[in-house]
Amino acid sequence: MRLTFEDIQPAGKQDVGVYLPYYQGNKRAALPYAISLYKQGNLEGERHIEGGESISFIATWNVSMLPADLTRCRLQFDGDADLSYEIVMATFEFVDFLFDVIVALRNKRAPDFSKAFYRKLLRAED
Repeated sequence: MRLTFEDIQPAGKQDVGVYLPYYQGNKRAALPYAISLYKQGNLEGERHIEGGESISFIATWNVSMLPADLTRCRLQFDGDADLSYEIVMATFEFVDFLFDVIVALRNKRAPDFSKAFYRKLLRAED
């Protein structure tokens, strides 16, 4: 069963308050949803490939509620261990990438990260 926007219950005010200083404008309205998704610790999604079929992925990450802590995220594509990638970044930065997932879900699209996330993920392997 694919995750939908309606499946995500917004995080509480206490969790959101810790992150508010890191985000401005429209992102603040979506912050309770991004934090809730973050607290799940995993995501099944699909990477859209231009001119080709989408590739399924499973993302897993450790959960820490402090924005400055590090989050280690691992993505595995198509259920293939050889197509696994890992990245470590500040939690607030990772939550920022989850906003794009929330937007995709809100627009009834498959959950996916932004191109910027994938650029960062693939450079981390260098």
